[in-house]
Amino acid sequence: MDLELRHLKTIRAIADAGSLTRAATELGLAQPALSAQLRRIERSLGGALFERGRGGVRATALGELVLERARVVLPAVCALQQEAVRFARTREPGPARAPAFRLGGTHGPLLGGLVDRLAAAEPGASVTTHTSWSEREIAAAVAEGRLDYALVGACGESAPPEPAAGRLAWTEVARDPVFVMLAAGHPLAARPEIELAELAAEAWTDVPGDGCFGDCFAAACVRAGFTPACVYETDLASCVHLVEVGRAVGLCRATFPATPGMVTRPLTGTPLVWRHLLGWHPEAPAAAWAPAVVAHVRAAHRDAVARSPSYTRWLASRRTPAAVHNAREGVN
Repeated sequence: MDLELRHLKTIRAIADAGSLTRAATELGLAQPALSAQLRRIERSLGGALFERGRGGVRATALGELVLERARVVLPAVCALQQEAVRFARTREPGPARAPAFRLGGTHGPLLGGLVDRLAAAEPGASVTTHTSWSEREIAAAVAEGRLDYALVGACGESAPPEPAAGRLAWTEVARDPVFVMLAAGHPLAARPEIELAELAAEAWTDVPGDGCFGDCFAAACVRAGFTPACVYETDLASCVHLVEVGRAVGLCRATFPATPGMVTRPLTGTPLVWRHLLGWHPEAPAAAWAPAVVAHVRAAHRDAVARSPSYTRWLASRRTPAAVHNAREGVN
Protein backbone atom coordinates (compact mmCIF):
# COMPACT_ATOMS: atom_id res chain seq x y z
CA MET A 1 0.00 0.00 0.00
CA ASP A 2 1.39 3.42 -0.95
CA LEU A 3 1.29 6.11 1.71
CA GLU A 4 -1.23 8.84 0.85
CA LEU A 5 -2.06 12.26 2.28
CA ARG A 6 -5.23 10.90 3.86
CA HIS A 7 -3.10 8.40 5.78
CA LEU A 8 -0.98 11.24 7.17
CA LYS A 9 -4.17 13.06 8.16
CA THR A 10 -5.35 9.93 9.97
CA ILE A 11 -2.06 9.61 11.87
CA ARG A 12 -2.16 13.26 12.87
CA ALA A 13 -5.79 12.97 14.01
CA ILE A 14 -4.96 9.98 16.24
CA ALA A 15 -1.97 11.77 17.77
CA ASP A 16 -3.96 14.97 18.37
CA ALA A 17 -6.92 13.10 19.88
CA GLY A 18 -4.77 10.88 22.09
CA SER A 19 -7.02 7.86 21.63
CA LEU A 20 -8.48 5.80 18.82
CA THR A 21 -11.99 6.27 20.19
CA ARG A 22 -11.81 10.07 20.14
CA ALA A 23 -10.03 10.10 16.78
CA ALA A 24 -12.69 7.83 15.27
CA THR A 25 -15.40 10.21 16.47
CA GLU A 26 -13.63 13.25 15.03
CA LEU A 27 -13.03 11.48 11.70
CA GLY A 28 -16.60 10.18 11.51
CA LEU A 29 -15.47 6.54 11.43
CA ALA A 30 -16.32 3.46 13.42
CA GLN A 31 -13.43 2.59 15.75
CA PRO A 32 -12.89 -0.90 14.21
CA ALA A 33 -12.58 0.72 10.77
CA LEU A 34 -10.03 3.23 12.08
CA SER A 35 -8.06 0.49 13.85
CA ALA A 36 -7.95 -1.58 10.65
CA GLN A 37 -6.81 1.46 8.66
CA LEU A 38 -4.06 2.17 11.20
CA ARG A 39 -2.82 -1.42 10.99
CA ARG A 40 -2.57 -1.13 7.19
CA ILE A 41 -0.64 2.13 7.50
CA GLU A 42 1.73 0.62 10.07
CA ARG A 43 2.38 -2.38 7.83
CA SER A 44 3.25 -0.08 4.94
CA LEU A 45 5.69 1.91 7.13
CA GLY A 46 7.30 -1.13 8.69
CA GLY A 47 6.41 -0.74 12.36
CA ALA A 48 4.02 0.43 15.05
CA LEU A 49 3.26 4.16 15.13
CA PHE A 50 1.46 4.21 18.49
CA GLU A 51 1.62 2.36 21.78
CA ARG A 52 -1.76 1.57 23.34
CA GLY A 53 -2.33 2.01 27.03
CA ARG A 54 -5.09 2.61 29.55
CA GLY A 55 -4.80 6.36 29.06
CA GLY A 56 -5.01 6.21 25.28
CA VAL A 57 -2.26 6.08 22.67
CA ARG A 58 1.26 7.50 22.57
CA ALA A 59 3.47 7.86 19.51
CA THR A 60 6.43 5.50 19.20
CA ALA A 61 9.79 6.72 17.95
CA LEU A 62 8.72 5.81 14.42
CA GLY A 63 5.41 7.55 15.01
CA GLU A 64 7.17 10.74 16.13
CA LEU A 65 9.28 10.68 12.95
CA VAL A 66 6.20 10.30 10.75
CA LEU A 67 4.29 12.99 12.68
CA GLU A 68 7.19 15.42 12.38
CA ARG A 69 7.15 15.01 8.58
CA ALA A 70 3.33 15.06 8.42
CA ARG A 71 3.15 18.40 10.24
CA VAL A 72 5.35 19.89 7.54
CA VAL A 73 3.86 18.14 4.52
CA LEU A 74 0.14 18.56 5.22
CA PRO A 75 0.08 22.38 5.61
CA ALA A 76 2.34 22.75 2.57
CA VAL A 77 0.09 20.60 0.39
CA CYS A 78 -3.04 22.38 1.65
CA ALA A 79 -1.49 25.77 0.80
CA LEU A 80 -0.46 24.50 -2.64
CA GLN A 81 -3.98 23.24 -3.37
CA GLN A 82 -5.60 26.51 -2.27
CA GLU A 83 -3.19 28.59 -4.34
CA ALA A 84 -3.69 26.38 -7.41
CA VAL A 85 -7.49 26.58 -7.08
CA ARG A 86 -7.38 30.37 -6.76
CA PHE A 87 -5.15 30.58 -9.83
CA ALA A 88 -7.40 28.30 -11.88
CA ARG A 89 -10.52 30.27 -10.97
CA THR A 90 -9.09 33.72 -11.65
CA ARG A 91 -7.09 33.10 -14.82
CA GLU A 92 -8.13 34.76 -18.07
CA PRO A 93 -10.67 32.73 -20.03
CA GLY A 94 -9.29 31.03 -23.12
CA PRO A 95 -10.98 30.07 -26.39
CA ALA A 96 -14.35 28.35 -26.14
CA ARG A 97 -14.00 24.60 -25.88
CA ALA A 98 -16.10 21.55 -25.07
CA PRO A 99 -16.88 21.22 -21.34
CA ALA A 100 -15.10 18.74 -19.11
CA PHE A 101 -17.00 16.94 -16.36
CA ARG A 102 -14.85 15.48 -13.58
CA LEU A 103 -17.31 13.51 -11.47
CA GLY A 104 -16.71 12.13 -8.01
CA GLY A 105 -19.10 9.77 -6.33
CA THR A 106 -19.60 7.12 -3.71
CA HIS A 107 -20.59 3.70 -4.97
CA GLY A 108 -24.21 3.81 -6.09
CA PRO A 109 -26.58 3.50 -9.04
CA LEU A 110 -26.60 7.13 -10.15
CA LEU A 111 -22.99 7.79 -11.18
CA GLY A 112 -23.12 5.46 -14.18
CA GLY A 113 -26.44 6.92 -15.26
CA LEU A 114 -25.02 10.45 -15.01
CA VAL A 115 -21.99 9.50 -17.13
CA ASP A 116 -24.26 7.99 -19.79
CA ARG A 117 -26.52 11.03 -19.95
CA LEU A 118 -23.67 13.56 -20.04
CA ALA A 119 -21.88 11.62 -22.77
CA ALA A 120 -25.08 11.53 -24.84
CA ALA A 121 -25.97 15.20 -24.27
CA GLU A 122 -22.42 16.55 -24.78
CA PRO A 123 -20.69 14.26 -27.32
CA GLY A 124 -17.55 16.41 -27.42
CA ALA A 125 -17.18 16.66 -23.66
CA SER A 126 -14.59 14.90 -21.56
CA VAL A 127 -16.28 12.89 -18.79
CA THR A 128 -14.12 11.27 -16.11
CA THR A 129 -15.01 9.64 -12.78
CA HIS A 130 -13.46 9.00 -9.40
CA THR A 131 -15.14 6.84 -6.76
CA SER A 132 -14.48 6.47 -3.05
CA TRP A 133 -16.32 5.15 -0.01
CA SER A 134 -15.57 8.49 1.67
CA GLU A 135 -18.05 11.32 1.10
CA ARG A 136 -15.60 13.68 2.79
CA GLU A 137 -12.79 12.72 0.41
CA ILE A 138 -15.01 13.39 -2.62
CA ALA A 139 -16.20 16.74 -1.23
CA ALA A 140 -12.63 17.79 -0.42
CA ALA A 141 -11.52 16.98 -3.98
CA VAL A 142 -14.25 19.27 -5.34
CA ALA A 143 -13.36 22.07 -2.92
CA GLU A 144 -9.69 21.77 -3.90
CA GLY A 145 -10.45 21.88 -7.63
CA ARG A 146 -9.45 18.29 -8.42
CA LEU A 147 -13.06 17.33 -9.25
CA ASP A 148 -15.99 19.36 -10.57
CA TYR A 149 -18.97 17.64 -8.92
CA ALA A 150 -19.58 15.46 -5.87
CA LEU A 151 -22.41 12.93 -6.14
CA VAL A 152 -22.75 11.58 -2.62
CA GLY A 153 -25.38 10.58 -0.10
CA ALA A 154 -26.46 11.63 3.36
CA CYS A 155 -28.47 9.76 5.95
CA GLY A 156 -31.81 11.26 6.93
CA GLU A 157 -31.54 14.99 7.56
CA SER A 158 -27.78 15.01 8.24
CA ALA A 159 -25.77 17.82 6.71
CA PRO A 160 -23.57 17.21 3.67
CA PRO A 161 -19.80 17.09 4.19
CA GLU A 162 -18.12 20.49 4.40
CA PRO A 163 -14.43 20.33 3.48
CA ALA A 164 -11.84 22.58 5.10
CA ALA A 165 -10.81 24.04 1.73
CA GLY A 166 -14.14 25.85 1.26
CA ARG A 167 -17.90 25.44 1.35
CA LEU A 168 -19.70 23.79 -1.54
CA ALA A 169 -23.12 24.44 -3.04
CA TRP A 170 -25.36 21.40 -2.47
CA THR A 171 -28.64 20.33 -4.05
CA GLU A 172 -30.74 17.37 -3.00
CA VAL A 173 -31.53 15.49 -6.20
CA ALA A 174 -33.53 12.58 -4.75
CA ARG A 175 -34.60 10.91 -1.52
CA ASP A 176 -35.12 7.17 -1.09
CA PRO A 177 -36.11 4.78 1.70
CA VAL A 178 -33.46 2.28 2.75
CA PHE A 179 -34.45 -1.31 1.89
CA VAL A 180 -33.12 -4.63 3.11
CA MET A 181 -31.54 -7.29 0.86
CA LEU A 182 -32.40 -10.94 1.52
CA ALA A 183 -31.46 -14.23 -0.08
CA ALA A 184 -34.24 -15.41 -2.38
CA GLY A 185 -34.74 -18.43 -0.11
CA HIS A 186 -34.92 -16.44 3.12
CA PRO A 187 -38.10 -17.16 5.17
CA LEU A 188 -39.15 -13.51 4.92
CA ALA A 189 -38.34 -13.06 1.22
CA ALA A 190 -41.96 -13.53 0.13
CA ARG A 191 -43.21 -10.76 2.40
CA PRO A 192 -44.02 -7.42 0.71
CA GLU A 193 -42.70 -5.50 3.72
CA ILE A 194 -40.60 -6.47 6.75
CA GLU A 195 -40.48 -5.19 10.32
CA LEU A 196 -36.92 -4.35 11.36
CA ALA A 197 -37.46 -6.24 14.62
CA GLU A 198 -38.08 -9.45 12.65
CA LEU A 199 -34.42 -9.35 11.59
CA ALA A 200 -33.03 -9.06 15.12
CA ALA A 201 -31.26 -12.42 14.97
CA GLU A 202 -29.58 -11.78 11.61
CA ALA A 203 -26.03 -10.84 10.78
CA TRP A 204 -25.86 -7.68 8.65
CA THR A 205 -23.69 -6.40 5.82
CA ASP A 206 -23.21 -2.90 4.45
CA VAL A 207 -20.69 -0.85 2.47
CA PRO A 208 -18.39 1.49 4.44
CA GLY A 209 -18.84 5.25 4.65
CA ASP A 210 -17.73 8.16 6.80
CA GLY A 211 -21.14 9.67 7.46
CA CYS A 212 -23.57 8.89 10.25
CA PHE A 213 -25.43 6.01 8.52
CA GLY A 214 -23.93 3.34 10.78
CA ASP A 215 -25.01 5.27 13.87
CA CYS A 216 -28.50 5.87 12.43
CA PHE A 217 -28.86 2.15 11.69
CA ALA A 218 -27.75 1.24 15.20
CA ALA A 219 -30.25 3.73 16.67
CA ALA A 220 -33.06 2.31 14.49
CA CYS A 221 -32.25 -1.18 15.75
CA VAL A 222 -32.34 0.00 19.36
CA ARG A 223 -35.77 1.54 18.75
CA ALA A 224 -36.83 -1.82 17.32
CA GLY A 225 -35.67 -3.55 20.51
CA PHE A 226 -32.33 -5.13 19.59
CA THR A 227 -28.65 -4.53 18.91
CA PRO A 228 -27.12 -6.03 15.74
CA ALA A 229 -24.99 -8.99 16.72
CA CYS A 230 -22.69 -8.73 13.73
CA VAL A 231 -22.18 -6.21 10.91
CA TYR A 232 -19.88 -7.04 7.99
CA GLU A 233 -18.62 -3.78 6.50
CA THR A 234 -17.24 -4.59 3.06
CA ASP A 235 -17.39 -3.76 -0.65
CA LEU A 236 -20.63 -4.03 -2.60
CA ALA A 237 -19.76 -7.27 -4.41
CA SER A 238 -18.97 -8.96 -1.10
CA CYS A 239 -22.19 -7.62 0.43
CA VAL A 240 -24.20 -9.16 -2.39
CA HIS A 241 -22.35 -12.46 -2.05
CA LEU A 242 -22.94 -12.66 1.71
CA VAL A 243 -26.65 -12.03 1.14
CA GLU A 244 -26.93 -14.53 -1.71
CA VAL A 245 -25.38 -17.36 0.32
CA GLY A 246 -27.55 -16.55 3.35
CA ARG A 247 -24.66 -15.44 5.54
CA ALA A 248 -26.21 -12.02 6.22
CA VAL A 249 -28.96 -9.61 5.28
CA GLY A 250 -27.94 -6.28 3.81
CA LEU A 251 -28.95 -2.64 3.77
CA CYS A 252 -29.39 -1.01 0.38
CA ARG A 253 -30.94 1.95 -1.35
CA ALA A 254 -34.43 1.32 -2.70
CA THR A 255 -33.09 1.80 -6.24
CA PHE A 256 -30.87 -1.29 -5.95
CA PRO A 257 -31.49 -3.24 -9.20
CA ALA A 258 -33.01 -6.71 -9.33
CA THR A 259 -30.26 -9.29 -8.76
CA PRO A 260 -30.50 -13.07 -9.27
CA GLY A 261 -30.46 -15.01 -6.03
CA MET A 262 -31.73 -12.23 -3.81
CA VAL A 263 -34.61 -9.82 -3.25
CA THR A 264 -34.95 -6.34 -1.79
CA ARG A 265 -37.81 -5.44 0.52
CA PRO A 266 -38.96 -2.22 2.26
CA LEU A 267 -38.77 -1.90 6.02
CA THR A 268 -42.06 -1.11 7.73
CA GLY A 269 -42.32 2.51 8.73
CA THR A 270 -39.21 3.52 6.72
CA PRO A 271 -36.84 3.78 9.70
CA LEU A 272 -33.94 4.86 7.46
CA VAL A 273 -33.83 7.37 4.58
CA TRP A 274 -31.04 8.12 2.11
CA ARG A 275 -30.68 11.50 0.35
CA HIS A 276 -28.76 11.84 -2.92
CA LEU A 277 -26.81 15.11 -3.07
CA LEU A 278 -24.91 16.90 -5.82
CA GLY A 279 -22.27 19.42 -4.78
CA TRP A 280 -19.97 21.85 -6.61
CA HIS A 281 -17.85 24.87 -5.79
CA PRO A 282 -19.93 28.02 -6.38
CA GLU A 283 -16.94 29.93 -7.80
CA ALA A 284 -15.68 27.19 -10.11
CA PRO A 285 -16.44 27.05 -13.87
CA ALA A 286 -18.48 23.91 -13.15
CA ALA A 287 -21.10 26.09 -11.42
CA ALA A 288 -22.34 27.27 -14.82
CA TRP A 289 -23.19 23.67 -15.81
CA ALA A 290 -24.66 22.70 -12.44
CA PRO A 291 -28.38 23.11 -13.40
CA ALA A 292 -27.91 20.80 -16.39
CA VAL A 293 -25.99 18.24 -14.32
CA VAL A 294 -28.70 18.31 -11.63
CA ALA A 295 -31.33 17.60 -14.29
CA HIS A 296 -29.27 14.67 -15.62
CA VAL A 297 -28.85 13.18 -12.13
CA ARG A 298 -32.59 13.42 -11.47
CA ALA A 299 -33.30 11.70 -14.79
CA ALA A 300 -30.77 8.97 -13.91
CA HIS A 301 -32.60 8.51 -10.58
CA ARG A 302 -35.95 8.11 -12.35
CA ASP A 303 -34.36 5.43 -14.55
CA ALA A 304 -32.97 3.65 -11.48
CA VAL A 305 -36.41 3.69 -9.82
CA ALA A 306 -37.96 2.16 -12.94
CA ARG A 307 -35.39 -0.68 -12.90
CA SER A 308 -36.27 -1.68 -9.30
CA PRO A 309 -39.47 -3.75 -9.20
CA SER A 310 -39.62 -3.71 -5.39
CA TYR A 311 -39.32 0.08 -5.27
CA THR A 312 -41.97 0.66 -7.93
CA ARG A 313 -44.33 -1.70 -6.05
CA TRP A 314 -43.66 0.16 -2.80
CA LEU A 315 -44.38 3.51 -4.45
CA ALA A 316 -47.54 2.18 -6.08
CA SER A 317 -48.80 0.89 -2.73
CA ARG A 318 -48.63 4.40 -1.30
CA ARG A 319 -49.89 6.45 -4.21
CA THR A 320 -49.52 9.70 -2.31
CA PRO A 321 -48.79 12.86 -4.28
CA ALA A 322 -45.51 13.27 -2.44
CA ALA A 323 -44.36 9.73 -3.17
CA VAL A 324 -45.27 9.96 -6.84
CA HIS A 325 -43.61 13.37 -7.10
CA ASN A 326 -40.41 12.07 -5.47
CA ALA A 327 -40.20 9.09 -7.78
CA ARG A 328 -40.93 10.99 -10.99
CA GLU A 329 -39.09 14.23 -10.34
CA GLY A 330 -36.25 13.09 -8.07
CA VAL A 331 -36.90 15.81 -5.48
CA ASN A 332 -38.33 15.93 -1.98
